[in-house]
Amino acid sequence: MYKLIDYTSAISGGAFLTDFKASLAMIALEVWFIASLFNYYTILIDENFIVKKIHFIILGILVLLLSYFTFDNNGIWKDYIKKFDQLPERVNKKGSIFFYAIIIFIIGNFILSLYLLYEIRKN
Repeated sequence: MYKLIDYTSAISGGAFLTDFKASLAMIALEVWFIASLFNYYTILIDENFIVKKIHFIILGILVLLLSYFTFDNNGIWKDYIKKFDQLPERVNKKGSIFFYAIIIFIIGNFILSLYLLYEIRKN
């Protein structure tokens, strides 16, 4: 994730708030993944399930805590970035393909869950 944000920052004129942007992108992916789970729960188990305000609050707190402890709390992830940068280019390319596949899967899964939820609610 950091490499993607770093690359786009270099294109757009600088690495301003790169850490923040990487953290925000991870939060977005987590929210889309959790929203997909809620949608599939509604589709497969309980068609009358409605996400309540308390669900948003609890999940928001959990996502922010996860983001804080994985990105913002300590600089361990920066050590991982340095280690990945030292790997051979072939290994980094495989890792990048795997990473992009996960991102595409999460976004595609979220879109599919919205479509299926729409079809269920339409009928």
